[in-house]
Amino acid sequence: MNKDHNMNSDHQSNRLLILVGSPRRDGNSAALAEAARRGAETAGISAELLFLDDHIKHFLTDLRHAPAPDDGYDELFLRHFLPARGVLFCTPIYWYGMSAQTKAFFDRSFSHYAGSGNGPEDVKTRMQGKRLGLAVASEETYPGAALGIVHQIQEFARYTHSDFVGFVHGAGNSRGEIAADPRQPLLAAQALGAEFFTRKYSDYRIETPRSHTVWESPAAAPTARA
Repeated sequence: MNKDHNMNSDHQSNRLLILVGSPRRDGNSAALAEAARRGAETAGISAELLFLDDHIKHFLTDLRHAPAPDDGYDELFLRHFLPARGVLFCTPIYWYGMSAQTKAFFDRSFSHYAGSGNGPEDVKTRMQGKRLGLAVASEETYPGAALGIVHQIQEFARYTHSDFVGFVHGAGNSRGEIAADPRQPLLAAQALGAEFFTRKYSDYRIETPRSHTVWESPAAAPTARA
């Protein structure tokens, strides 16, 4: 392993990308994203917050008969998503699913990892092993409203051999109303941002070695920072 690769790995180890799939810059999804960014930066994590609307203007085309859309997606995917070790997706719930912008982000990735040659193989390698999170905002407090999106992120994590480390659901309709949610989703998003690379994650298989306890005893656990 060469020195450049080591330096690149060190840079990636504390880089968090926060992607907002809402068209509102001052909406509830954006509030969750900003809370997560604050939490990450408080913990010394390099965090970048981007709005998908600024980069995605088209859906995935039939690449057999048409060129890839000419917008900012390639730069978003190649220069921001692939180098990030952690990615937090923030989306409103539209018809019990993620926003069209968020779904297009996943769909458009196909144009980079499909096909043959060194390019797609390199992309597939760099898509793997990330830590992923989800923050959703909805008008409903009903927990099931977000389950379809949770399932999609879980499957993406499974597909890319990544870890789905956290999920936050907040309710609000008018801009900023999510701050009034008594479940305190903004604090939860801030904690998720701060703990993105340290939060325990377990996803057992039948052959997974496991201990008889999930958490360390209080005496053995490290002292929390003030």
